[in-house]
Amino acid sequence: MPTAQARHILVETEQECLDLMKRIGEGEDFGAVAAAHSSCPSGKSGGSLGSFGPGQMVPEFDAAVFGGEVGVVQGPVKTDFGYHLLEVTERTE
Repeated sequence: MPTAQARHILVETEQECLDLMKRIGEGEDFGAVAAAHSSCPSGKSGGSLGSFGPGQMVPEFDAAVFGGEVGVVQGPVKTDFGYHLLEVTERTE
């Protein structure tokens, strides 16, 4: 079964998400941005969600993690929790 390791930043609005994505694209560290801005408790650890398999996250997040490229920041991904930026740091098939 595939597994992935990912980190994310959770914010309330799509615009916040886009602004943070721009900052990361301009060279700011993903983990530092997560620690400063994410409303998820994982922000304290740079947004790290650890290792998980398909179906363990909400469907929209799951699709992005298991369908997107490793090492590429993706987003905004809208879920019932808010808007996410996410980066898959590792994935096994």
